[in-house]
Amino acid sequence: MTPRILVLPGSNRNGSFNAALAAVASVELARQGADVTRISLIDYALPLVDEDLKNETGIPDNAMKLGRLIAAQDGVFLCCPEYNSSIPPLLKNMIDWVSLISKDGDQVLKPWSGRYVALGSASNGKLGGIRGLYHVRSVMVNVGTQVISEQCAVSGAADAFEADGRLKDERTNTMLANTCKSLIRHCAMMAAG
Repeated sequence: MTPRILVLPGSNRNGSFNAALAAVASVELARQGADVTRISLIDYALPLVDEDLKNETGIPDNAMKLGRLIAAQDGVFLCCPEYNSSIPPLLKNMIDWVSLISKDGDQVLKPWSGRYVALGSASNGKLGGIRGLYHVRSVMVNVGTQVISEQCAVSGAADAFEADGRLKDERTNTMLANTCKSLIRHCAMMAAG
């Protein structure tokens, strides 16, 4: 069975390094045999997580759309910017809204539960955003996902990508390929049951 993997950059910024990483990760995952869906959170605008809002009007429609999309996947590749050595608010807000979903109509729906997740980051800094991934990993485990060990950090991101979007550095390419391979392998094992 072909694993279904969602690739999601945690930034909507024009020229986002993490959107560039999501693009190259999508190509690599597809090259290795995954059925890839890549989205942008700009298409799923969400209010700030607010328990009063949730109690008054329920889970926002865009959070439900994301929840259904995530639940239909075997795995998710998150491309995470680093803000102050931690998770950017756009990404954290999306994770939190989706984690609040428990039902879709009369059906139980826990979108994050049991999903395999790979983490990547791209930053102009020397560490490539890796400090933020520690926090993302902790949150994703807490919401019920299985975060794989392999991860990819792209340092010096302003000069890390070719004009056609590929990564220039062979070591970083290998890191990305190994992360994708591990995510696909874990998803395939889950599907095999």
